[in-house]
Amino acid sequence: MFKDYVSLTKPGIIFGNLIAAASGFFLAAKGNIDWFLLLIVLVGTACIVAAGCIVNNCVDRDIDLKMSRTKDRAIAQGRIGVGSALIMALVLGVIGFALLHIYTTAYAVLFGVIGILVYVGLYTLKYKRNSVYGTLVGSLSGACPPVMGYVSVSNGFDIGAAILLLTFCFWQIPHSYAIAICRFDDYKAANIPVLPVKYGVQTARYHMYVYIVAFAIAALMLFERGFVGVIYALVVSLMSIYWIYLVKIGYNVENEQAWGRKLFVFSIIVVTIFSVLISVDYVNHGQVEVALLQHSQVAMQS
Repeated sequence: MFKDYVSLTKPGIIFGNLIAAASGFFLAAKGNIDWFLLLIVLVGTACIVAAGCIVNNCVDRDIDLKMSRTKDRAIAQGRIGVGSALIMALVLGVIGFALLHIYTTAYAVLFGVIGILVYVGLYTLKYKRNSVYGTLVGSLSGACPPVMGYVSVSNGFDIGAAILLLTFCFWQIPHSYAIAICRFDDYKAANIPVLPVKYGVQTARYHMYVYIVAFAIAALMLFERGFVGVIYALVVSLMSIYWIYLVKIGYNVENEQAWGRKLFVFSIIVVTIFSVLISVDYVNHGQVEVALLQHSQVAMQS
């Protein structure tokens, strides 16, 4: 039973969101890390994401039974009642928002609210079953955790936070299409109108090109704006080019699901490397200014 309750929170999704939240935190901190604040951000974010996932399980219990990947979920099979699950979601949500409210910033709370409202209210309840644009709507909620990490440090929504929001939004769309392609039969059986199912894999490929290019442009804006270094820019550029290569050259018309799985795996690699790079290859403008000042003083004395 305990394992069933844990599975409701979708630990894999939580883990991915925590990596993203931590990367946003490290980018804003630029080496000046408040470890207690980081712990609060991670725990609060985990609780909020878990609450949203539990509600998603409750709402989707009927279509979960139609998909081979989800048919054994605890709520779908009746091992956990909807009422018990919603109470768990409420408790986790209250804990998460309380931690962020007490210890972080109003901006972190705001993006936590935006994330869960978009994921539960717009994506799960409205667009997922009824519109091909569900993926676009859902991408906004998925982009909130890194911004929550960032604004917990910056205490403001600046250009860095905006670039993070755009980058993660653009990344999620080809990532989500890849999932839909490799799980094509499941989505079709559940009648979920994702783009590859409703308009075909070829159409999804064309959209992937656009969003991968948009991801690359948005990601490189962090370099252009001086948040990160040359190593970051080089690696992001190479990853984006190879991602496009996989979409174009790697396509296998005879086994589209296997091709979709390759794209899914590579998209995870992309976002993981991106998150690591913004965590370690940041540019500390304060240190740069101090170094330049010391250099100028030495030059004047000589």
